Amino acid sequence: MALPDGFTVRPHVPADAQAVCDVVAATELVDAGEAAIELEDIQGDWARASFDLATESIGVWDGDRLVAFGEVFKGRRAEGGVHPEFRGRGIGTWLADWVEELARSQGSRLVGQTVPGGSHPEEFFRARGYREGWTSWVLQLPQEATIAPQPLPAGYSLREFAGGGDGRIAFQLIEDAFGEWPDRDPSSYDDWAPRGPLRPGFESWQIRFVTDDSGTDVGVAYTILADRTGYVDAIAVRRDQRGLGLARSLLSDAFQRAREHGATISELSTDSRTGALGLYEHVGMNVTQTWRHWMTDL
Repeated sequence: MALPDGFTVRPHVPADAQAVCDVVAATELVDAGEAAIELEDIQGDWARASFDLATESIGVWDGDRLVAFGEVFKGRRAEGGVHPEFRGRGIGTWLADWVEELARSQGSRLVGQTVPGGSHPEEFFRARGYREGWTSWVLQLPQEATIAPQPLPAGYSLREFAGGGDGRIAFQLIEDAFGEWPDRDPSSYDDWAPRGPLRPGFESWQIRFVTDDSGTDVGVAYTILADRTGYVDAIAVRRDQRGLGLARSLLSDAFQRAREHGATISELSTDSRTGALGLYEHVGMNVTQTWRHWMTDL
């Protein structure tokens, strides 16, 4: 499908990050009810070692205004959206064609995107013939909720990120745990680090480890402070250390540390592949948003 007259396209350059952030915020506000994106999220994603901004991204422009964006990571995960003011003009269809063709050219046999449930993008993908994959939930700890300490078993302790090799230790714990999920491609430290300890504004308190009685790190939590929200981006415990309450201790600690650094709200997300929804509801968190992954065979 041809792009409507009057619009131009080109790959993104690093200076476009704020424009993309603005479009994402506009779509989130309409589709999810609130804008959660931050500039650092875009910058971190674009700094991933396996992502090539010049060949795996596209922007649709109306003069000097960005009205739509798209990108494909590893031929499988797409991100894209059309500013709500420009929907209904065929831009989304053009963008979906671009995403699918790029993924196909990279040898991918499947591509998809996660979007808010009940939203315009979800209806768009359903009408396009995409099939539903997993469901994701955003959960929030109520602002007035008391953060109850969760004691660690005897011999275990918490420690803060100290630089050096800690980034790779955190990555490996997260990668090993998340690698158990179905339909998840392996990651690398160089892809994760720009969204972790190399993310603009990162501070050492944001990554906390739990260690066993030998001093070995067996669990980790990574928290992002976004305005007044402490978002637990990842929490992972080594498989042979599960069932001891370590995840609950890390979670409670992450919430408390975020509050100490100015957060008034604590959030995280999980999805149907993890089976962890009940754990988070058990500690008093409430589902505030539902997202679904939609995918198509190429």
